[in-house]
Amino acid sequence: MFGGLAPWIPILFLITLAAKFWMEPRGYRLRSVLFKVVLAAVTLGAIFFSYGSVKGIEPGVSLIVVLMSLKILEAHTAREFQVMVIFGWVLCLCGFFLSQDLAVALCLLVAFSLLLVALIQFHRGSSPGAFWSPLRLAGKLLGQALPLVVLLFLLFPRLPAGFRFQIMQPSSGTAGFSDRLSPGSIATLANSSQVAFRVEFPDGRIPSPAAMYWHGVVLSHGEGFEWRAPDSPASIYPATIPLSGDEGIRQWITIEPHGGHWMFALDWPSSPPAGASLAPGDCLWSREPIRKPRRYEVKSSLAISRKELSSRERRMLLEVPAWLSPAVRELVQSWTSSSANPAAVVNSALQFFRSGGFQYSLSPGPYKERDLDEFLFHRRLGFCEHYASSFATLMRLAGIPARVVVGYLGGEYNEFGRFFLVRQSDTHAWCEVWLPDKGWQRVDPTSVVAPERVNLGLDSFLARRAIANRTSNTFARNLAQRPIFTKLRLAWDSINYAWDTRVLSFDAEAQQSFVAEIGISVASPFSLFMRILIIAGGLLAIYGGWMRFRSRSRADRVKALYQRFCRKAARLGAERQPWEGPLDFAMRAADLVPDQSKRIRNISNTYIALRYSREPTPSLLDTFVKGVNAFTFATRGRRK
Repeated sequence: MFGGLAPWIPILFLITLAAKFWMEPRGYRLRSVLFKVVLAAVTLGAIFFSYGSVKGIEPGVSLIVVLMSLKILEAHTAREFQVMVIFGWVLCLCGFFLSQDLAVALCLLVAFSLLLVALIQFHRGSSPGAFWSPLRLAGKLLGQALPLVVLLFLLFPRLPAGFRFQIMQPSSGTAGFSDRLSPGSIATLANSSQVAFRVEFPDGRIPSPAAMYWHGVVLSHGEGFEWRAPDSPASIYPATIPLSGDEGIRQWITIEPHGGHWMFALDWPSSPPAGASLAPGDCLWSREPIRKPRRYEVKSSLAISRKELSSRERRMLLEVPAWLSPAVRELVQSWTSSSANPAAVVNSALQFFRSGGFQYSLSPGPYKERDLDEFLFHRRLGFCEHYASSFATLMRLAGIPARVVVGYLGGEYNEFGRFFLVRQSDTHAWCEVWLPDKGWQRVDPTSVVAPERVNLGLDSFLARRAIANRTSNTFARNLAQRPIFTKLRLAWDSINYAWDTRVLSFDAEAQQSFVAEIGISVASPFSLFMRILIIAGGLLAIYGGWMRFRSRSRADRVKALYQRFCRKAARLGAERQPWEGPLDFAMRAADLVPDQSKRIRNISNTYIALRYSREPTPSLLDTFVKGVNAFTFATRGRRK
């Protein structure tokens, strides 16, 4: 809970737990009612000052943790112990409210199981060191509950949202970028390993990593290094963009929450998924903010068929700031005077960046909005946002409509789950220019300055540069990149992805598809609820019958062995009378067969323990069988 609550709250819980370990052996506990009321008031005020309110999930969970802490300090009776266990189970549920991550879920399962072990051990009165027996019983109880848990998960009627929900609202800054671009806004994410989204290609058409430009936000209003998106990205296409003679590339994308509206797809998305639209710039725009993980399908074309640009759009996409220096204007004029062909002008600009001594760097130093001259003619050091914004400005000055696109480039392939993992460190910016008879064309000036960034990915590019410059701990980096650690990391990512798509995303629609696949007609929630009750009742009846048969068969075996012992004793002159109990018979038989008196008493005592014990252990039954067999073997052939 350290990641979801104010840090002082779980720290308070740990302090009270440690204090209880010190207080209990000495007989101390929190007795004063006034002191407890004061503590509760102080902690409630601290919760209010930490969150600004006492309403909401986080303040509510914090209040439960604080109450649990106070209960630990005052607990002394058996009833209070049971209340603490119930509090612990409630906290496990609260932990799932704060995060549905697989690692958190596994920790909560362990905590839930150990609370059950503690309750079993408390009621059985086991000694402090007797841990394994309650643990085995808890595992048996959880194993018996597992079929019902799976049945309820698969068939119990559910809400459309499934198990995935987001309590804490993420800010738009967690997306890796926003609808504004400024110097350094992308470079700060180069070392972020946070997941942006995961992608599957169900048809097997997988582009090369260098061609994986994940279209995000299109920025059309530029002032030097400062660019922003349109204020109201309403849909500009009535239906879909027709494919240009190709089948398109189909993608299943699971996006992490970021609080914004943008969604991602390869260039060029041909149709928006449900709940989204195509905004200006051919980018996907969600109608609702993405505040929880979302899975959608989208198809992208290799080219667009729209070859016309309205006069209003052209005028907007040719706007340049009035403060551009004469040196920048002369540079662009030298390209346009050589050739009036827009494609040739684009190539001349790329050649300028390729042969002009430009360098790719995560820390190029601060740039201001109007430092275009400083970047182009003096420092010539920058990250992708510097190259994209400056290139778009130069193209507009040359009379070529241009815009900046912010998205992601590449991704890491997971061979276990067969999906691509795109992280925040893959955030990238590039340009799109409008060419006559071709429409929008992607141009990435970063690819001519640092082609390794595009072909290898940012992580590999930075790793090679670090090795070449010897500026980082290469031993730790090499250790982390060993095949065994890489495979373990990929396997864990694959399990996380399966947890996210198979469990958390199992909503009402997925449930309807599942019941249809197993041959159950799609019915109303009430009908499905009645069916699950019937199935659950049948499973419980089968389990109860099996347990009854098992206990009866064990009792029958014990009774048969005891009757065999009595028949053997009768042959030796110690016949059991109908009114005699096992102990009376054992005392008389021990006197009549003195050489077997010890065995006779042990057999009788074990029989009584098996007969009257609720849960006889397997070792006790084994002792009884061995005793009867030993008595039979020792007295074989003997008669009175």
